[in-house]
Amino acid sequence: MSRLSKITAAAEEAGRKLLIPYLVAGDPNIKATEALMHVLVEKGADVIELGIPFSDPSSDGPVIQRGVERALKGRTSLQDTLDLVARFRASNRDTGIVLMGYLNPLEIMGYEKFVDEATRVGVDGVLIVDMPPAESSDLHARLQQADIATIYLVAPTTKEERAKDIVAHCTGYLYYVSLKGVTGAALTNEQEVADKIKALREFTQLPIVIGFGIKDAESARAMGQISDGVIIGSALVDKIAGLSADAQPTAEQCAEICSTIALARQALDALE
Repeated sequence: MSRLSKITAAAEEAGRKLLIPYLVAGDPNIKATEALMHVLVEKGADVIELGIPFSDPSSDGPVIQRGVERALKGRTSLQDTLDLVARFRASNRDTGIVLMGYLNPLEIMGYEKFVDEATRVGVDGVLIVDMPPAESSDLHARLQQADIATIYLVAPTTKEERAKDIVAHCTGYLYYVSLKGVTGAALTNEQEVADKIKALREFTQLPIVIGFGIKDAESARAMGQISDGVIIGSALVDKIAGLSADAQPTAEQCAEICSTIALARQALDALE
């Protein structure tokens, strides 16, 4: 059983909601990302999604786009992101790590090298926003062979037959996009999300986690009631904007940035 499967199975058995924070790798520098990853674990993260910096993050709103710009200004690459995971794994073998991004950097590196490197450093899952299942057979097969999850998005506009096809290719967990917009947009229709999650459960046993629009304990609690977990990204990246590009953040700065995760963890645990 893979590390990610163990994490999701243990959470289900304990009645614990998954808490998945998102960081842009290298924002504002690699050392800062590494420090924040460890603090996020202390605050209750089960899995960490690491964004691979890419110049055209089409599904992301302005907050994460600016985070990507900061990472690219520091010349953070896909290889740097993989090396970051390796350093994190030197002291943490338990927390799930999912790489989230766009296809171009993987195409440049090459699928074989990417999967070899991801396996070497301890990546647990990959979510490529602009890679539909119909075009993913080569990479998906390589990831499956390496026991690395291939995670996909389902949007509010996804039709049922399309959702069934996505679920058939998905492993690890299913990422439900809570709104018709980009990351950082406001969550406005909780009942619509609840109805969609209920429909998805009719044809998948995968954990369903909700992302986009979750920014605090209140929204985490609301979405945690109808799903298996939540993803929080823009709220973290927005706080990171205040860090120096050239310095390691202090313990106090890390604690403040990750305070949203601590409060979300408390809110989710109160649902048990």
